[in-house]
Amino acid sequence: MTVPGSTGQDPPQGRGPDAPGDVLPASQGVPLTPDPTGIWHRVHPVSPLVRGWIAVAAIAYFFGRDWFETVFRGEEFWGLSGGRAVWTVLIVAGVVLLLLAGFFLSWWFTRYQVTDDHVRVNSGVLFRQHRQARLDRVQAIDVIQPLLARIFGLAELKFEVADAGESAVRLAYLPLASAQELRATILARAAGLTSAPGHAQEPVPEAPEQQILAVPGSRIVGAALLSGTTVFLVIMLIAAGLSTFVFDAAFGPALLLPAAFGVAAGYWSTFSTGYNFRAAVSPDGIRLRYGLLETRAQTVPPGRVQAVEIMQSPLWRFKGWYRMRVNVAGYGVSTENSGARTTLLPVGTQQEVMQMLALVLPDPGTEDPFTVFAAGLDGIADTEQNDGGASDDGFVTSPRRVRWLSWLTWRRNGFAVTGTALLARGGRLWRSLAVVPHERTQSIALHQGPLARRLRVADLRLHTTTGPVTPVVYQIDADTARRLFDEQASRAAAARRRSLPERWLEARSEATPDALSGPGSEPATGRPAGHQPQQEAQQPQQDGHHPEQESHHGG
Repeated sequence: MTVPGSTGQDPPQGRGPDAPGDVLPASQGVPLTPDPTGIWHRVHPVSPLVRGWIAVAAIAYFFGRDWFETVFRGEEFWGLSGGRAVWTVLIVAGVVLLLLAGFFLSWWFTRYQVTDDHVRVNSGVLFRQHRQARLDRVQAIDVIQPLLARIFGLAELKFEVADAGESAVRLAYLPLASAQELRATILARAAGLTSAPGHAQEPVPEAPEQQILAVPGSRIVGAALLSGTTVFLVIMLIAAGLSTFVFDAAFGPALLLPAAFGVAAGYWSTFSTGYNFRAAVSPDGIRLRYGLLETRAQTVPPGRVQAVEIMQSPLWRFKGWYRMRVNVAGYGVSTENSGARTTLLPVGTQQEVMQMLALVLPDPGTEDPFTVFAAGLDGIADTEQNDGGASDDGFVTSPRRVRWLSWLTWRRNGFAVTGTALLARGGRLWRSLAVVPHERTQSIALHQGPLARRLRVADLRLHTTTGPVTPVVYQIDADTARRLFDEQASRAAAARRRSLPERWLEARSEATPDALSGPGSEPATGRPAGHQPQQEAQQPQQDGHHPEQESHHGG
């Protein structure tokens, strides 16, 4: 695999944390087997410009604004002539040279290394940074192309590592083809594909993929116009009209101006991030591509999705649209583009939701998954006939006695358990359905406030990795909640014991073909579900628990 980039070669470096081995320019390629001397590589020479273009634009604006104004007015620039003009030109040239020198040093001290076990990135001139990611801990790899990087044909690789939080390893920038090839190589190694000792491994090509859906741009526009942003705009228009009518002042228009900017920003964010959204499946995981100005290509290996939430706003109900969000192991608490990166489907039909759900939950654990999940999305229980028990759609709902506390949602709140996952639904206007595979349950908690104790109900919360999905079963009967607490703890512990190890591809090739897959049961092998190290601790305490206490069995 070759990585085109700079030409020329550095002399051998000394050993140490800053220079573990020889440094090769990007044109020398990325070795697929670890070099005994530890070869390091450089990023593309244009990378500092792509990262620091804002500084270039600011300097150009500072020096160029007055010059353009004086030229258009026909005046002499700053009244300079002769020697003063020469000094001005020299100062500008000096600033440009300093900027170029800074870019060169930034490029010179940015190096990366790929081995069988790690990806290492060193950067910084005055303040050095040494970052590394273990390949067996890589949870996801994003290929990011900001607008300027797309112009130069470059891309950034972002490695999400388990338990890394906000400290994801970033490698910027490489030629796009090289970044894709490097991603394929690292994912292959993370999946357990290694060459025999002493044999050179051939370059790993990009894994083939099959596109399963593409969201048209017209639907993205429609979703933005029918989103909560429009509801907010309507409320602001009504408030502005009432204030103008009641107070007979210009307070209304003044209120609308900042609101208009906020609404425009919301519409643009929805359209630019959801534009050209495509989803595909490949041997290395689920591939998501999206973006208008900044394009992203996410690859999430199977088993990394910890929880799924399907939502529907009131206005989307007329079109039958839904949105899917996920908690992904390794994404941590970073807020950078977190909304887009945790979106599995920005807007889709019920059939498309089922398609995407099948990717992250291949075995639904029930004979009739479509009916069960459709009831979770749109079902409303008839609690006149079944007060707080299992309704006809299979969901156990809130008892009738809580209708005074949650008069709008008590017939929607409920849960269902399949052989492989727990489903929690809620919301009447903004409907939601959370799906948590049993083996992804990290901790369970029962919550009961004063009113809930009086009504003999409780909330059950399931904790997974950090993300936008917070699975909660609201206001179910207290005895039912305690029973569900114990049963879900047992199911989670048993499911984790049967889950596959981190290197899912290696484990799947060794799995037995006659794995259990019948209704109501979870297959012991054959599913690419990664075993999460943070889930190896003990299960929630099953004896002596109390509705107001919280028990954890994960980190």
